[in-house]
Amino acid sequence: MTETPQVGTAMILTKGDKVLLMKRKGPHGTGTWSTPGGHLDFGETLEGCAAREAKEEVGVDVVDVRFRAVTNDIFEGTGQHYITIWLEGKAVGDPFIAAEKEVAEIGWFAWDALPQPLFLPLENLVKENSYPPK
Repeated sequence: MTETPQVGTAMILTKGDKVLLMKRKGPHGTGTWSTPGGHLDFGETLEGCAAREAKEEVGVDVVDVRFRAVTNDIFEGTGQHYITIWLEGKAVGDPFIAAEKEVAEIGWFAWDALPQPLFLPLENLVKENSYPPK
């Protein structure tokens, strides 16, 4: 547990009216659905971090990256606190599971039919009506 919030990025990749989600593996949010994303490295841009995580997790390059929202995510069960910076971009290529230790499955889902349970930051994004745009 740390008393300092961590900074994470999340990459929203859409195709038509669907969003690419991945079912998480590992200690943080295992079994929940989220977009690709992860920790901001020292000296890294927000756009670079989100694009890097998308490449590492679902194997796509990302172009036309732009800012979308910020969520304040407090994981009460683990005592973790994240500020998540949400970016959106266009995927180049077809996604696949590129990080088998981190991703159990991937799929395209309509915003009004998201799989459950959602990873807390994505849950907050949707609940706060920050996304999808109306």
